[in-house]
Amino acid sequence: MFSRDIGIDLGTANVLIHLKGKGIVLNEPSVVAMDRNTGKVLEVGEAARKMVGRTPGNIAAIRPLKDGVIADFDVTEAMLKHFINKINVKGFLAKPRILICCPTNITKVEQKAIKEAAEKSGGKKIYLEEEPKVAAIGAGMEIFQPSGNMVVDIGGGTTDVAVLSMGDIVTSESIKMAGDNFDSEILQYIKKQYKLLIGERTAEEIKINVATVFQGSRNEEMEIRGRDMVSGLPRTITVNSKEIEEALRESVYLIVQAAKSVLERTPPELSADIIDRGVILTGGGALIHGIDELLAEELKVPVFIAEEPMNCVAKGTGMMLENIDKVNQKNVI
Repeated sequence: MFSRDIGIDLGTANVLIHLKGKGIVLNEPSVVAMDRNTGKVLEVGEAARKMVGRTPGNIAAIRPLKDGVIADFDVTEAMLKHFINKINVKGFLAKPRILICCPTNITKVEQKAIKEAAEKSGGKKIYLEEEPKVAAIGAGMEIFQPSGNMVVDIGGGTTDVAVLSMGDIVTSESIKMAGDNFDSEILQYIKKQYKLLIGERTAEEIKINVATVFQGSRNEEMEIRGRDMVSGLPRTITVNSKEIEEALRESVYLIVQAAKSVLERTPPELSADIIDRGVILTGGGALIHGIDELLAEELKVPVFIAEEPMNCVAKGTGMMLENIDKVNQKNVI
């Protein structure tokens, strides 16, 4: 009869939905398969992801979010509508209140696009919160105390670094360098080094199974298949952890630089707290091998990976929904 409040982690790679009182009820890739000729949505989420790189000419598998913001408004709206209908939260009389997370440095126009998409997909009141803040809450950090907490949230499209105290962000930085960039760096490396074309999914499998970003910390090999650029025929090669570490070095260094830059701008009292408490890594990118060791070595502070890093933002929205009436009123639409 009555609708429930929902929290949405609208990610470049995945959409997670937290339903108040039930926990995370949906975790699907942010992909929509559409018919190019009619504009009709064919599949959304996991079923659409399986089509990436494998569709005939008239079907397009689209990722409507790029770098943490909406690149295709209509497709994002269709995707949100589909997911919200799937979890069946609309009440007989009421619409759900929705809390959505966004990167720290998005513009007013981008914020408005996210709000409109949520409204059109069936939300009554839309609340917007900054992603690193919600991720820190979801990771179990005590951000409402007068002490410094640092979180590095590495998603699919953006990496958000923030120092929080008293329930708000003190210093932060958001860069468009994250999991998707790692995939494309691997893809480019294989193309340049081996003259072999591989797809996004193969690049992601390499990232998960053999990649590391900390020199010498992993030694795995993997056979991959692709299309030879010279002969045009299928070919199989073997890649190892050492070469993938070299391929990712520059990209990962940008994340290290962003973290250093945030620490340099942090008040000294809060810096002292971070030495005691360490830095927490959240988001899917926190799972890439060796990222915690690399950051610990570069920042000279302890670095920990949150429990279930991919779910931190969605969990955080759940905790904030419990106190939705106290959520900063400036974020209400």
